[in-house]
Amino acid sequence: EYSVLKTRIGKKEYKGLSSAVIYGPNASGKTNIISALEVLKGIVLRGNIKNGDFVFDSANETVKRLELIPNLSLKEPQPVEFEIKFVEGGVLYQYGIEIDLGLFLDGEYNRKILSEKLSVNEKMVFERTDSLKIGDLNKISNLLISAFDKNASMKMAQNNLNEEELFLTGMFKSLYSAQIANNITEWFRNKCKVFLRANLMVISLQPKNTSKNQVFMDETFQKAIEHFGIHGNEIVYMKSKDSNEIIPYSVLPDNRAIPADMFESYGTERFLNIFPLIVQTLQSGATLIVDEFDASLHPMALMSIVGAFHNDEINKKGAQLIFNTHNPIFLNRNLFRRDEIKFVDRDDETGISNHYSLSDFGTSGPNGVRNTEDYMKNYFVNRYGSVRNVDFSDILKERMGTETNEEG
Repeated sequence: EYSVLKTRIGKKEYKGLSSAVIYGPNASGKTNIISALEVLKGIVLRGNIKNGDFVFDSANETVKRLELIPNLSLKEPQPVEFEIKFVEGGVLYQYGIEIDLGLFLDGEYNRKILSEKLSVNEKMVFERTDSLKIGDLNKISNLLISAFDKNASMKMAQNNLNEEELFLTGMFKSLYSAQIANNITEWFRNKCKVFLRANLMVISLQPKNTSKNQVFMDETFQKAIEHFGIHGNEIVYMKSKDSNEIIPYSVLPDNRAIPADMFESYGTERFLNIFPLIVQTLQSGATLIVDEFDASLHPMALMSIVGAFHNDEINKKGAQLIFNTHNPIFLNRNLFRRDEIKFVDRDDETGISNHYSLSDFGTSGPNGVRNTEDYMKNYFVNRYGSVRNVDFSDILKERMGTETNEEG
């Protein structure tokens, strides 16, 4: 039961994992998992499958240009599907969409939502295809709008379906339940924290009333900074001169303050931005998803952060940490459960990536993996797949030999 999140809804108990670490060679598809989640977040918050400016900053160009999603090897358009299940406020939501985006880079394609469905506590609320089906709403009657009229709402919704607009954030929100729609969008906005570039993780704890030159001090941050090993100068947080974001500043011996990224090492700068975000994630029970989360951070600091998500006395709100990495230190049974260790492997012929867990190998038989085994050693001898032999020696020897001949 180590590192398992539990929640009870009605008579049923649901379980989830506190964390997941994802391994795979370069270009195997690891980043696509994180990118896909951020794209779904973007579609839900935007309320449509159109391109354009967006409601949050992202390094993920696919969020703004959905024509980047289709596989470039496709000759005919194939549907793209997204589906997510999460618990928020004691309610289990399951939402999915299937969309036709055309072919790769076809920005002029007439996009279409092929299907859209929502379940609440495992009961179908609506299912949209070419037509619309509404489930039994008696279970969520307390969440319906006050002026709800089943027949009138159904007729109006059916007649106003838009191929590019989400039913969830459009007609369902206005005719059926603004509360359910808002609960879902607010979860995506505030509790689904996706960072496709780890270096873009920035502090998001921003006191509303902090003025331009006012210093923001937090006792927890200060203790963590000292524990991290920063003793030569003080660190404070205050609003940037160029934006309203609160960023870390290094205070010099003469009391001048300059942005930390101009004075501190890259690893220190990353910690100064990450730690407040970790605190916020744990306090709000959010899900933090990061590509290359461990870049430039010391392994001991990383293991302490991971351990916090696994500690029931710290992680009281059910927060989750999901990240990609190439660092083998996490292939350790003392850090992660076997079902928290994930792999992604791509078939070079089809271009299809497969995602699986260490626990999928079982514990018996010729391919079984027992808890007592050395996960790291097994990985590097290709017991689990998702690893490639990379040796540039012959290529470099050939290049150097060519240069020698040219000089001769």
